[in-house]
Amino acid sequence: MLSTQQRLWPDPQPLVERLGRDFFRQLPRTPGVYLMRGPADIVLYVGKARNLQHRLGSYRVANPERMARRTLRLVNLVEAIAWEECEDEDAALRREAELLLALKPRFNRAGVWRGPPRYLAWRARPGGLELAVTDQPEENWHCTGPFGAEATYVHQALVRLLWCRLQSSAGLAGMPAGWFHGRHGRRVLVPHPDLSLTLAASERLSRLASGAFEPFQDWLQPATAPFGQTMREDDLEMVVKHLSQRARAKP
Repeated sequence: MLSTQQRLWPDPQPLVERLGRDFFRQLPRTPGVYLMRGPADIVLYVGKARNLQHRLGSYRVANPERMARRTLRLVNLVEAIAWEECEDEDAALRREAELLLALKPRFNRAGVWRGPPRYLAWRARPGGLELAVTDQPEENWHCTGPFGAEATYVHQALVRLLWCRLQSSAGLAGMPAGWFHGRHGRRVLVPHPDLSLTLAASERLSRLASGAFEPFQDWLQPATAPFGQTMREDDLEMVVKHLSQRARAKP
């Protein structure tokens, strides 16, 4: 007997059904921003992409085991997608920030309002790696910022990513209740008994805050479950997008 049940029908592709396969084939392979529109031409979501064809192509298959519920709701509401090509990824980030503040789309969480200045802070402790959102830099912590309201969402993404790295044997299923959905407060201790590993993780975060994105991505262990892989990609996109904006803003 097979250990897992095979799907008896193909995964739904609501965007392919509405927009057609040719829509995805003709998308440019360039940096840019995209606007997902719903009923009455209302913009539901704004995103940026290093490669528009690759990024928008990731929405074609609405597999409920690999796509977050919020994203599933989004793709089932989208009736049209517009895009703008940008000169490079930096220009795409700037254009995305402008559109988010101007449009405040329903399905975007970060970037739709500036909010008070916030800092991301972290430190290695004997019991694990502590991450926090603070109102100002704190003594004996590593910090980056300031950010606006997006600091909360970057913090939540980092908690999930670091949990999966430091608690790889427990995985997403072993996360404390509420952590996956960000219900853990502004100070979180991701536990690990090995201080040398938590010190290494703290150093990785410092390098990440300085713009070393690929080494951090390589340091994270690949997720084995499809849903975990999708979560990892979404959280990495969130973290890299906002930390790269902060790194580029520094003199």
